[in-house]
Amino acid sequence: MSLRKVKLIQGEYFHIYNRGNDKKVIFKDKEDYDRFIGLMYACNQVDSFKIDNLQKDEGLFNVKRQNTLVSIGAYCLMPNHFHIILIQTEDEGISKFMKKLLTAYVMYFNKKYERTGSLFEGKFKAEHAGNDRYLKYLYSYIHLNPIKLIDRKWKEEGIKNKNESLKYLNQYKYSSYLDYLGENRVQSKILNIDSFPKYFSSNKSFKDEIFEWLLYKD
Repeated sequence: MSLRKVKLIQGEYFHIYNRGNDKKVIFKDKEDYDRFIGLMYACNQVDSFKIDNLQKDEGLFNVKRQNTLVSIGAYCLMPNHFHIILIQTEDEGISKFMKKLLTAYVMYFNKKYERTGSLFEGKFKAEHAGNDRYLKYLYSYIHLNPIKLIDRKWKEEGIKNKNESLKYLNQYKYSSYLDYLGENRVQSKILNIDSFPKYFSSNKSFKDEIFEWLLYKD
C-alpha cells in the first residue's frame, strides 16, 4: 500500500479533492449531488449509522451527531470531481471521514446505476494549506470552479461575461458559495466556519473577494 505524501496533521487545514476514474462523471443528476452533500453532513461523526433507514436525501441532515471527525470550511462539487477544505477534530479524522463519505457514496452510485468497481481515481488527494495566503486563496479557487462549466478557459483568456458568470454562481447549489452569501438553507449545517480564520468580515467582503478573483487573468 502506498503511503500518503502529505501527513494529515491534527489542527492543520487541508484541501481535499478527488475525481472520477478516467475523469468520468461522478454526479449525473441533482439526486447524486444532493446525496453526496447530505452524506458530507451525516458521515461527519464518530458514530456509525444506517443510511438505508433514510428514505430521502433531506433526511441525512436529520441524523443526530455528537462528536464530529472534521470541521468543514468550504466545498464545491463538479460533475467529475469535488473539493473540500477541512480540519480534523478527532485523531485520524480526515481519513475516517473520507472513508465513510466515499464508501457510502460509491455504494449509492453503484446501486443506482447498476455498476460495480471503483468510482474514484485512487485514494483522495490532500494538500496542506499551511499559510494564510494559500488558505484564503482556496476559498476563491474552489467557489469559482463552476464558472468552468460555462466558460472553460476563463482563467487563461479572461472572463467573457461578468454578469452572466456571477448569475451562474448565484444559481449553483452544489457548493458552499451561497452559504457564504448568507442564504438560509439546510446545507449550511455542513459548515463549521468558526473553526477557520475570519478572512471575511461580512457576506459582502466574501463576495468582493470572489469578484476580484473572477476578474483575474493568468
